Amino acid sequence: MKKISIMLVTLVLFSCKNTDKSSLDEARQSTIDSMELVVAKQKIIDSMNNIKQEKEVVIINQTAPQPTTQTERKKMSSTAKGALIGAGVGAATGAIVSKKKGEGAIIGGLAGAGVGAGTGAIIDSKKKEN
Repeated sequence: MKKISIMLVTLVLFSCKNTDKSSLDEARQSTIDSMELVVAKQKIIDSMNNIKQEKEVVIINQTAPQPTTQTERKKMSSTAKGALIGAGVGAATGAIVSKKKGEGAIIGGLAGAGVGAGTGAIIDSKKKEN
């Protein structure tokens, strides 16, 4: 330990004696340059942090977001689909078969709607079971 301290003291003494003016100026300039480089890097880091902070928007004490105005359309039940299909097929069949086209279409449409609605209700009940 004693040898190391003696070596350090002699190193400091000899390095202080060699103070050439140009080497001292070069050392100062290199120190200044390195400080400027560090400052430039820090400016870049700060600007990136500012950009990041600008993008992060924190909303405090706001009400809950309002639901969107678009509502999802409710799907048609099998009962409604069956009634529509049955009414169309029944009306067409009634108009074709009957001598009085208007009356046959009305009667066939009503009968077809009833049968289609019944069939659709059966399908709906089976879907609910599964």
